[in-house]
This record gives sequence, structure tokens and C-alpha cells, in this order.
Amino acid sequence: MRAIVMQEFGGPEVLQLNDVPEPEPRAAHIRVNVTRAGVNYADVHARQDTYLAPVALPYIPGNEVVGTADDGRRVAALTQGGGYAEKTFVHRRVAWDIPDDVTDEQAVALALQGNSAWHLLFTTAQVTSGETVVIPAAGGGVGSIAVQLAKSEGAKVVALASTEEKRRLAQDLGADAVVDSSTTDGLTERIREAAGGRVHAALEMTGGETFHQILAALDPRGRMAVYGFASGDLAQVPVHALLAKSITVSGLWLPHLYADRTALPTSMEALFAAVSSGKLRPVSGGTYPLGEASRAHRDLASRTHMGKLCLDTTE
Repeated sequence: MRAIVMQEFGGPEVLQLNDVPEPEPRAAHIRVNVTRAGVNYADVHARQDTYLAPVALPYIPGNEVVGTADDGRRVAALTQGGGYAEKTFVHRRVAWDIPDDVTDEQAVALALQGNSAWHLLFTTAQVTSGETVVIPAAGGGVGSIAVQLAKSEGAKVVALASTEEKRRLAQDLGADAVVDSSTTDGLTERIREAAGGRVHAALEMTGGETFHQILAALDPRGRMAVYGFASGDLAQVPVHALLAKSITVSGLWLPHLYADRTALPTSMEALFAAVSSGKLRPVSGGTYPLGEASRAHRDLASRTHMGKLCLDTTE
């Protein structure tokens, strides 16, 4: 079968299309004939050897797939590597039947990025109706979903985005206010002004100075849910700032929910229902042939795209 294989860590050029043996069956796993493989920042970290879990070479990246099981069911599933391939095995516990009225292009945004957005908002940050939440990278995969989910629950959304086009998208998706995040100068003040002076919760995935500016924007007893450091600068949490305003900062790495028998089934049911009802519109940022995984990674790292990037393994 065809797959993207990394023989070394490095830039996008290490993502090479090769013919490899099909994966061996494993207990409690099902084989999926992949049609779409999600492209995520976790894949970039794996490629650069900065991922939270060790990566052994040679390595097939990809933690999120859509495809057809051997019994004919269309499924969306999570993997721990192996997704950038024509076939992969996924654990039954993290594979979900896709409703007939949800397309492959919509479903590929849900397993990793959709579940992340849902649990960041409602499990980690515990956002409720009437609260104000700050959502960074609101034009990206997780951010564009989080904006819609937060609004559907009655929250006020302050969306951060680095370009005018992305800020317009966030507004189209329901954001109450948008803030230019292309510079950190005065970001705290701009967030609080856009929020009307109250910020109950925030998501954070940039790191560096952006982390500190968003942290400073939170109200006393505010909550921050951290899920990445796209800038490459892993910020250190200032304990004094937490104590001074009784702020809670929590991290979320989605694989810690894989063994939970209720967490991901609950969120996937909610996500599929939201797509079916029209409350959630996954935004496609581009579909690339499998052999162009390196281009997809370059586009993701440039942060010029909007919405979800994926690979078409049939091309």
C-alpha cells in the first residue's frame, strides 16, 4: 500500500511517499480503508521530534482518519500514528460510525479537532451559557469549531485571528467580537475591550508572549485551557499570576481520553448531531493528494490556511 513514511526528523521534506507492507492485524482493532487523513499540528510536532509522546522511526504520521471498515461501515477514527496511508488499523473504542447525512469531508474534522474543541470548552474550561470565552486561531481547525460550539451553548465568543480574512470567517461563524492577534502588543487590553470587560475563560495554543497576554486578560477565578504551543515557545506558567487572581490553567492532550468509555463517545455524538442539524459547519481549508503531505505541512505551518486540512489517500 502507499503511505507517507518518515525515515528521519526534520522539515516537511522528510515526508516521503513510499510503498510499504500493509499493517498487521491487532487485537480489538478494525482495519480501515482510508479515504481522508486529517493533518494536524500534532503531526508537525511528530515530524520535528517535539511531540508529547516518543516517535520511533521509521514512522507513518497521522492521528485522525475517515474511511470504510472491512464490513462496509463508514467510520471516523483516531489513531496513534499510521493515518497517512491507504490502510490502517484503529482501536474499536476510538472509531465511530458516520451518520449518512455527514460527509467524509465534514467527518474528518471531528475525530481529533472536533473532540479537542468540545472537551477544551466543556470539560477543561467548563464554559457555560452567558460566560465570555476567548478562542485563539479562530480561523483554524480547532478554533473554527470551538467558535460554533461555544455559541451554540450560549457563550459570548471573543475570537482571535491574525488576518482580516480569518476574522471575517470567525464573525460569519458566530463570534461576538474579533481581535487582531498578529501582534502581542496591547493584546490583553484589546481582548478585554472586545469582551466588554469580562473574560471568564480562554483557550490557548500559541505559547510564548501570547500565552501571557491571554492569561492577563482573564477575570479573577478565570480558567484557561491549554492545548499546544504552535509558536514553538513553551511558556512557563507564572504562579504569582495564578494566585493573584485565583486563575486555573489546565492542559488537555486528547489521547488521555482515549481509554475513557464515556468522554469521547459523548462528544462525538454531540458533534455528529451538531453537523446534522446545521449548528456546526466544519470549514474545509484544503484537501491534498497523499503524495503532497509535505505541501500540506508547509501550508499548516505558515498559518495562512483557514479550517481543516486533510489528505485524500485515493489520489
